[in-house]
Amino acid sequence: MATKKPHKLVFVTGNSNKLKEVQTILGSTVNLINHKLDLAEIQGTTQEISVDKCRKASITLNGPVITEDTCLCFNALKGLPGPYIKWFLDKLGHDGLNKLLAGFEDKSAYALCTFAYSSGPDSEPILFEGRTDGKIVTARGPKDFGWDPIFQPYEPDGNDQTYAEMLKSTKNAISHRYKALKKLKEFLDSQNI
Repeated sequence: MATKKPHKLVFVTGNSNKLKEVQTILGSTVNLINHKLDLAEIQGTTQEISVDKCRKASITLNGPVITEDTCLCFNALKGLPGPYIKWFLDKLGHDGLNKLLAGFEDKSAYALCTFAYSSGPDSEPILFEGRTDGKIVTARGPKDFGWDPIFQPYEPDGNDQTYAEMLKSTKNAISHRYKALKKLKEFLDSQNI
């Protein structure tokens, strides 16, 4: 019986931490090649941003690609900062993000990851979303991976660690990114891509 060749995909990212995490989660079933590409992002919903970015990447690279958008959504702020978390974090830092919720009792939040896949420039991107509910806390743990130090997921049950404090293997088994990638991988397998 012949062994199945791994899927070959271009992941459009310049973030080495994100690339390592995605490679770890997908494992050897996907031959992931990254390509840094600066794409102008539209303003809109997460879904609109994801589709537009994937479409542009597929046209620019003239082939199949995956792109990823990650949101951190504060329930008290009706989902903001959402897809704009990168800019909020750059301008405000972890402490500033906490201060956004200072006047609210509700510190609940959710992490949302959207992977978009396009089989080529003439193909409409397909979206795969994963969500993890949790709350915003004072920064704890290493501060080398975005907003991980301030997000404490509710799962696994009884968890009292932020993403940053967790072992990578624990985070990669429950994260919003894992949930979205699981759906993407199932799709790729079902399509024999």
